[in-house]
Amino acid sequence: MPATTTYDQSVLDQAVLVPDMYGEVDFSIVPERLDHDADIDDERFASIRKPVGRVFDRPELLKRMRNYTMTGDRVADAYAALIPTHGLATLISQVEQACAEGVDAVEDAPQELRDLIASMEATPDWLDLDLVRKGAAEERVPMATATPFAIRGAFLATFLNKYAALPMTMTGALSNEAAVKRVFETASFFTATTMPGALDRHGKGFQAAAKVRLMHSMVRFHLLRSNRWDVATYGIPIPQVDQMPAGLIGVFMLSMKVLGSGRTTFTDDERATVEVSRYRCFLLGLPADLLGETPQGIVDLLTARHVSLREGYDDETCGTLVRGTMAVDLFDTSTIGGKVHAWLEDGFSRFVLIRQFMGGDTDRSDEMGIEFGLDKQIAAGLAAAVVGSSILGYRLGLRLPLVSSHVDAHLNKRLAKLLDSYGHADFVTDADEWA
Repeated sequence: MPATTTYDQSVLDQAVLVPDMYGEVDFSIVPERLDHDADIDDERFASIRKPVGRVFDRPELLKRMRNYTMTGDRVADAYAALIPTHGLATLISQVEQACAEGVDAVEDAPQELRDLIASMEATPDWLDLDLVRKGAAEERVPMATATPFAIRGAFLATFLNKYAALPMTMTGALSNEAAVKRVFETASFFTATTMPGALDRHGKGFQAAAKVRLMHSMVRFHLLRSNRWDVATYGIPIPQVDQMPAGLIGVFMLSMKVLGSGRTTFTDDERATVEVSRYRCFLLGLPADLLGETPQGIVDLLTARHVSLREGYDDETCGTLVRGTMAVDLFDTSTIGGKVHAWLEDGFSRFVLIRQFMGGDTDRSDEMGIEFGLDKQIAAGLAAAVVGSSILGYRLGLRLPLVSSHVDAHLNKRLAKLLDSYGHADFVTDADEWA
């Protein structure tokens, strides 16, 4: 029998507020994925004892992770629960129109849609929108230079744990076509949010965030109503704690760098980078208490998530997703330039995956079928040089008065071209894949 616990009332209220989705969920259990027996002396914490020790010294952090492991997105979930009566296509078109023209422009707009849009419009006092705009402008540089080479490796990090990866398996993401689509949708979302005005109320980034929320809720709706999802093992599909890494991994790495240098606060430029990430997370529905503000706070939160997630690797689930995603051709290789870019991206993505998310463990990556031989290492090294020089060039050009406006315009054109190459992002999945 699974362990039992008492969750906060906000967790239990989901069954009352969205009964069509959560009415049959037993909120008395602790799912297997939640490592409630985790101990600081566990072998998996051997290399990170100090940050893990901070988490165990703050039991409220682990309680927070426990609650958000069983928490979806109440307002988006309520809207997605209208699928049987309204149809998914209608819900998507209504979201698009509400984002572009305002919710009052939607004929017979359901209250659930009004609640979703209102929740995104209600920018909290703890967010500084001037910093958000500054951070988005700064983040254009890595999005234009590093993301085209690194996005696949960062995307694959979500597949390294079977408890977190299962929704991707059950929604048809094992096919090559779906893998390409998901990688490009991820790149498209984060890139689009850095474009000028994208995060404004009627911007494309705002709309993309709303559609991502609907997509996640649609997955929850279908999986929880299917006979294939085991809450006692996996908890809630795509819970709030699993959205933290996607939205905060960049600022987590930044925070680790800041703390490693002996500092405890962000510089003004770093603060802006953090703020745009926090705003993206807010638009995606993450609550404030999962979004740290200081370097230490951010590290503690992501470490607590790591501690709470039971370690589990299943080759049929994780390995298949990783190998399948690495095997697909993301880019056009019909030209010499395309072939070179694909080669560089392949090597650099492997490097990012192994170095940043697998602790540099090449033995483990080899076991997964992701080899990193000399050819891949050379590609990764050359890609790193290309990315590094491009970042340096853009940052220098943006600071030189005589050329800054030209560089700024060129950067926006580069991002627009990348978005075009990523293709149209639907941010939907086919329910027939798991029906």
